[in-house]
Amino acid sequence: MNREQLALFFCNIAQKYSPLTKPAKKALSYLFKATILVLAFLYIYHQYLEKRDNLKQFEVSVAHLNHTQVAVIMAAVVVLMFANWITESLKWQYLTHKLAPISLWQAIEGVFSGLTWAIFTPNRIGEYGGRVMFLPPRKRIHGVFAMTVGSFGQNVITNVLGAAASVWFAFTFLHLSSWALIAIAVIALIHIGLFLVLFFNIKWLVWLLNRIAFLKKYHRFFDIMGNYKFGELFNIMCFCLIRFFIFSFQYYLLVHLLVPAIPFHEVILLVFIFFFIQSTIPSLDLLDVPVRATVAVTLFAYVTHQHVAIIAAFASMSLINLIIPAILGLVFTFNLKFFDRNL
Repeated sequence: MNREQLALFFCNIAQKYSPLTKPAKKALSYLFKATILVLAFLYIYHQYLEKRDNLKQFEVSVAHLNHTQVAVIMAAVVVLMFANWITESLKWQYLTHKLAPISLWQAIEGVFSGLTWAIFTPNRIGEYGGRVMFLPPRKRIHGVFAMTVGSFGQNVITNVLGAAASVWFAFTFLHLSSWALIAIAVIALIHIGLFLVLFFNIKWLVWLLNRIAFLKKYHRFFDIMGNYKFGELFNIMCFCLIRFFIFSFQYYLLVHLLVPAIPFHEVILLVFIFFFIQSTIPSLDLLDVPVRATVAVTLFAYVTHQHVAIIAAFASMSLINLIIPAILGLVFTFNLKFFDRNL
């Protein structure tokens, strides 16, 4: 099953138990919430234990630095974390305006709740379920496909900029023949073109899905993706681009804090490649930190031998960008309405 199919499963859980009495629905709703909270707390506990060594390494790395500089940069990274997820909330609000208009605060609740669900589910599929639960019940499955458009847009940005940065990486650090470098550049251009064409013509994907016999009964959901016009897709892409540059700059600030000798463009382009590679690796946030650290160290080995500093920077980013939003999302989880059909 792909991410969208699994997300649909999340959305159908509540409807499956519709014959239950009101007290039973209330009890089951509390059970769902409690399960989410327990899993999230287990994740946070596990992450803390797993990262203690990296955080100690981070403390050692910054011990010689000016404390004011460290405080200012860490504060900036946290502020950018909120800017990142508020931008995502604005994108989610924009995506849902065709389904059920929601306020910015409702969008924020959905996004942070989705982050809590995402941390203990493979490939973050729980983010779909957690987010659409803040939509009216009759629009939740529709919301999955609206969110798919936004996720696809973010993936397009990651692939386009990642492929472009990979060409720079090949020409700068890999000692390949001219023909091999040209082939890499051509493949990257084709890759970039395909992603851009498919996103701005997402109706082609809808047409293909509607031609598959056993999926025809779901055409009303697939058609939601095709309802976004070029201008709307462009606006969605802008939200995605803003988010991408925000969290890329977060990584730059921490890497520059610990290894200031690496030029700005090298840090940024390597971070682009890092996201590009990460997007192709199936993952569970609960176990994702070692994978991220391995990829980061492998890439940055071309520009620095300070592996501990790189691990500390990327582990700290995981702490800030995953743990803090997950904790905040726990609060919003209490507002979920699994069985309310009056919305």
